[in-house]
Amino acid sequence: MALNSAGVDVHPPEAGRSELGGILLVSRPVDEQLNELLHRTRGGLDRVLVIVTDTDTHEGVDRDYWWHILAAGACDVIVWDGPWTTAQAVAQRLERWRETDRLVESPAVQNNLVGRSRTWITLLREIVEVSRFTSASILITGESGTGKELLARLVHTLDPRPNKSELIVLDCTTVVPELAGSEFFGHERGSYTGAVGPREGAFALADGGTLFLDEIGDLALPLQAQLLRAVQEKAYKRVGGNAWQTTEFRLVSATNRQLSSEVEQGRFRRDLYYRLATWVCHVPPLRDRPEDILPLVEHFLSMSRPGRPYVLDEAVRDYLVRRDYPGNVRDLRQLVGRICARHIGDGPISVGSIPSNDRPSVPFDGDWRTGSFEQGVRRALATGVGLRDIGRGAEEMAVDIAVGEEGGNLQRAARRLGVTDRALQMRRVEQKRQVSGS
Repeated sequence: MALNSAGVDVHPPEAGRSELGGILLVSRPVDEQLNELLHRTRGGLDRVLVIVTDTDTHEGVDRDYWWHILAAGACDVIVWDGPWTTAQAVAQRLERWRETDRLVESPAVQNNLVGRSRTWITLLREIVEVSRFTSASILITGESGTGKELLARLVHTLDPRPNKSELIVLDCTTVVPELAGSEFFGHERGSYTGAVGPREGAFALADGGTLFLDEIGDLALPLQAQLLRAVQEKAYKRVGGNAWQTTEFRLVSATNRQLSSEVEQGRFRRDLYYRLATWVCHVPPLRDRPEDILPLVEHFLSMSRPGRPYVLDEAVRDYLVRRDYPGNVRDLRQLVGRICARHIGDGPISVGSIPSNDRPSVPFDGDWRTGSFEQGVRRALATGVGLRDIGRGAEEMAVDIAVGEEGGNLQRAARRLGVTDRALQMRRVEQKRQVSGS
């Protein structure tokens, strides 16, 4: 009643999938049954908001209780504060989810940042939320080629400041100590040999807009010290000038280095790191989001020949999914470009269009049981999990993934799993029965 009064339309999970997610009321400490319930619920609903209704019974039981709830799959936790206050808190969180999802699905995001995997959507939601609803400085980390600059541009696009100025990009790998002051702060005429006129630096150009410091981890220690004061005070002097200039901008930085490790090893200033890293967003490598490979390929193909999309032969699709991409999305895009350059005509792209240097030296062995799957089985065996439970866990995970990726559509999920609709429905019923303990 309180949720309905707050404008939240709720229904039991059996009534259908929700676009926003689910609400779970918890009245006991986290145990194995609750862990499984959260895992299963999230698999179908994507996001789960947990309301803890009886906090008194948990005091002294487990200090890490709240972390257990999040680790089990909850996206947010609310402590019960009476039905009406709690319902208002739920409504406000769901409204934030709704607005975030609207922006994630907008052309500004979908036309530039392609992917539908859970890993990728989770990152986009995080970036969208911090960009739209805060003014925080953001540090974007990730390997080369993962799309850090595209995300920085998205931060600037979604920044809600009215009449904001431009995005200014400064590649820190190109900043040399001799000209760093001029690059950062500008210079006055005659301040050094060759300074035939005054020049605005990046801090002045970013006034009212966004300053993007790309590959900030490559900046030498002496230059980090120059940068720190200006970032901290939002004030600077031009080289050769005496007057203090003020500037106001949003700061976004990116690096392919582990800056926290660089700080511990003395190669990056700790005080500057905490100025940059008000909010840290890590971009996953392409190997951690293999579901996005083919959507990315389709996107690059459509860019290569607008209006007349290419068709991929099944063997080519299989090759693209199985191939390694050490250069991540940039590597994939360049490969697609090379394939398009070799392909002639309007027929499907076959393996013959793959350049010889890109072809596998030996055929793929077809074994998918490698990498993280093998590591998971090894961990299970090391902790005493038996063969029966490992097999059941693998089956349940496959069902959850297929149903989740197909938006809760059991018919499509059954086709992907190679079972009948009836068999999948019975399996889901059995899973729910085991969770409920009935």
